[in-house]
Amino acid sequence: MDPTTHLFWITSRAAGTAALVLAGASVTLGLSMGGRVVRGAAADRRTVHEALSLGVMAALAVHAVALLGDHYLQPSLLDVTVPFVSDYKTGWTSLGIIAGWATVLLGLSFYARRRIGMSRWRVIHRFTLLAWIAGIVHTLGEGTDAHEPWFLGLVAATTLPAVVALGWRVSERGVTRPQGSVARA
Repeated sequence: MDPTTHLFWITSRAAGTAALVLAGASVTLGLSMGGRVVRGAAADRRTVHEALSLGVMAALAVHAVALLGDHYLQPSLLDVTVPFVSDYKTGWTSLGIIAGWATVLLGLSFYARRRIGMSRWRVIHRFTLLAWIAGIVHTLGEGTDAHEPWFLGLVAATTLPAVVALGWRVSERGVTRPQGSVARA
């Protein structure tokens, strides 16, 4: 079999997997940054979180653009960028497109946070968790390897740390804080 006949599909598949791994790491770090889970230089953590987020956006772009060269699906630009246009697994594809756009817009909102206002931005930024979950659901519903044990292990390995961080973060909100301390979003 000539691998070049499937090069675009393989590239899209790899980029989608990379986006999944990077997003899991970014969400885990983001959840741990807002609470008291991780100690250390906040600026360093923000820089790593920002780099991971930009990596997710780049991987999502490659994931979608590479499909344009796939000879089997032959999608149009609208098929990979507009929900409910593609005839291929319309629900799963649309969920992935919505999750992708939400991830990009919510990620880029970081650069507008002063204009938006920090407290409003924190509220908006929480929706990143929903975009991430939608991306996981898209992956499990449409992904070529979604039922392979190695892939399910990868999904678990990138999802469980974020679930633990979320649990820690939610339980931390119930902790009584000393008077005068500020709870971070």
